[in-house]
Amino acid sequence: MARYKPIHQGIKLLALDFDRQILPGTFEYALRHLVDKELDLDGFHQRYKNDVQGAAAFNPAVLLKIILLAYSRGIISSRKMEAACRENRLFIAVSGDSQPHFTTLAAFVANVGELIAKLFAQVLLICDRQGLIGKRQQTDASHTETLHLDHLYFHHRQPYGFMR
Repeated sequence: MARYKPIHQGIKLLALDFDRQILPGTFEYALRHLVDKELDLDGFHQRYKNDVQGAAAFNPAVLLKIILLAYSRGIISSRKMEAACRENRLFIAVSGDSQPHFTTLAAFVANVGELIAKLFAQVLLICDRQGLIGKRQQTDASHTETLHLDHLYFHHRQPYGFMR
């Protein structure tokens, strides 16, 4: 009978370089770049008043990355997001090995609706700068046209204008 090298399927400790887990050209890479370098998160930071007293909070940028990565993978349960931050190397890398409790994630989602709407507008404007909006696209069945940019720019100056 042939002999084969053993396959390890249990627990194994591995050294993990977080930066090397997130490869250019992937959703995780784009997400990290957008949240860390492009989006204005001041509204999120202003919600925290623990400069003098109180426990240290999770960085809202980290919570946002965890939630958006989870949603992109079809994970909407805060308990499953918490588990992914412990067990999935991409979630560990994106979150910087933060492991927020599921109640922290759920409360964040429940309390930042207006701020998310502002971020959505920022993302659309960034996509436009990259040349990703305003072009005609051919699909299998028909031609479609994306949101007209004049409308987007006009309403971006007015809070939540095009979101309602």
